[in-house]
Amino acid sequence: MNEELPGLDLTRLADHLGRKGLTRGPLTAELITGGKSNLTYVVRDGDRAFVVRRPPLGHVLATAHDMGREYRVLTALAGTPVPVPRTFHLCRDPEVLGAPFYVMEYVEGGQPPLDPRLAHELVDVLAALHSITPDSVGLGDFGRPEGFLRRQVGRWKRQLDASRSRHVPGIDELYDGLARDIPDSGKPAIVHGDFKLGNTLIAGGRVRAVLDWEMSTIGDPLTDLALFLLYGEFVALDSGTPGEAPDGRELTAHYGEASGRDLSRLGWYVGLACFKLAVIAEGIHFRYTQGLTVGEGFAEVGEQVAPIVARGLMEV
Repeated sequence: MNEELPGLDLTRLADHLGRKGLTRGPLTAELITGGKSNLTYVVRDGDRAFVVRRPPLGHVLATAHDMGREYRVLTALAGTPVPVPRTFHLCRDPEVLGAPFYVMEYVEGGQPPLDPRLAHELVDVLAALHSITPDSVGLGDFGRPEGFLRRQVGRWKRQLDASRSRHVPGIDELYDGLARDIPDSGKPAIVHGDFKLGNTLIAGGRVRAVLDWEMSTIGDPLTDLALFLLYGEFVALDSGTPGEAPDGRELTAHYGEASGRDLSRLGWYVGLACFKLAVIAEGIHFRYTQGLTVGEGFAEVGEQVAPIVARGLMEV
């Protein structure tokens, strides 16, 4: 355990959580490695363990690390077919840790190598999420599905512009191709925004928790499917343990059977997923070059941007 963790003042945290009745006495903590976005810590009070989530240090893209939204969707999904940790407390006061944060249940689990059976289970969880009517869990106002895809294209272009630190061949051409041929969306759903093996906890061969909901909203669920499939091609950007996943066409067919959705324009969504993933990777690379990342595994992320862009150009 390390009591001098970046972004986590344990004395102030213990005082705050103690006053809320969540913990007693001094705390110990450790950083959960593997994440490239929000900082996640296991915090212990004697025999009890909690998880604390806060935004990354330094360069933070607007809207990309909203603790309140993540806390709200986790709370709303409790008791649904989508497994999520229980939530305990949201603190919006930046005086405690220098940024908003929340506290949730510590769930035992990990990320074993991806195999066809586990990949199919992940697709089943994704289809279950997309089957939930937002109003039924109090999330009817969680997003604006009208014009969702057009806003997504524009949003990730703005995020790219905010993180530009080098020339990335083809990325502006990818944006132009997406912007001029935006498909019509089907029925809106709760969208995770970054669904992959590395954002789940697996135990006993089952998905025990889906994590990292900071980009969730109400929108077009095929954006989730396309990004999940793309992570299968670029396993270095999935913090889960790589393995042997089934062919993407097989997973696509499985999702189509489970969801009943029209997948005829999925290629465009894969192009959007490439653009989004390239922008995320470029933002991580930007923070790494500024010395603002915490943990290991960041040095190689920037190398993934060019092949992701090239993959996206195949679809537009």
